[in-house]
Amino acid sequence: MNSTSPIEKSILKSLKDRAAIRSGAWTGHTSGLAVGHVQGNVVILPEPLANNFLRYCQRNPKPCPLLAVSEPGQALLPSLGADIDIRTDVPRYRVWRDGTLADQPTDISNLWRGDLVTFVIGCSFSFEEALLEAGIPLRHIAQQRNVAMYRSNIPTTSSGPFSGPMVVSMRPLKAADAIRAIQITSRFPTVHGAPVHIGNPELIGIADLAAPDYGDPVDVLSDEIPVFWACGVTPQAAMTQARPEFCITHAPGAMLITDLLNHHLAI
Repeated sequence: MNSTSPIEKSILKSLKDRAAIRSGAWTGHTSGLAVGHVQGNVVILPEPLANNFLRYCQRNPKPCPLLAVSEPGQALLPSLGADIDIRTDVPRYRVWRDGTLADQPTDISNLWRGDLVTFVIGCSFSFEEALLEAGIPLRHIAQQRNVAMYRSNIPTTSSGPFSGPMVVSMRPLKAADAIRAIQITSRFPTVHGAPVHIGNPELIGIADLAAPDYGDPVDVLSDEIPVFWACGVTPQAAMTQARPEFCITHAPGAMLITDLLNHHLAI
């Protein structure tokens, strides 16, 4: 009797979750889906802007660690998964026109063009798995919420029209867990690496933790410290500065699920 290997079982899981997304059965955030698999932030731009955005990612590797870049017009991403189609495999997209959010569809096949270049950027969902395996609790996962994300006052390094503030994600942790979290996430540079700030949110321009710019708020208890990581939603803040005539991103928290495995990213 043929048996299915652990790797094959894992890929079947990612295929199943992508199929649910592709069919429209799943349109929400992807935290907790396809456990063990790398998820990615998505930016899709016309080719004339692609080189400047590539340099923007290279100059800002903490918020924008690149996992893959497509050829113009290529909707498939074979380096991330044999069947991935970027037009259908993100639970919810954001369509931007002149830097303004115009629509949030679940399928962009009707918007696809031969000059579009796809960028897939590492996501903190990957290192969250390592934190949970180490026994570090994450409140937004326990409460089945999207992680809280904020525009900070930390500047990014510009490239052409792309500039703006770094977006950060926040997880409240006890002091001992925060120290361990720094050690663990520093091993994952391709998914944002170690935190960029710990403690007082006002020092990085965040006035109210209860009012995130993206995602859902979570309580910070009296014995906890807010810990902030660079976030792959940063390009969306850059889009409001660059104001491209047309571009597409993922909706925050609604990621592309790949066949890559999280533990392969650790160094």
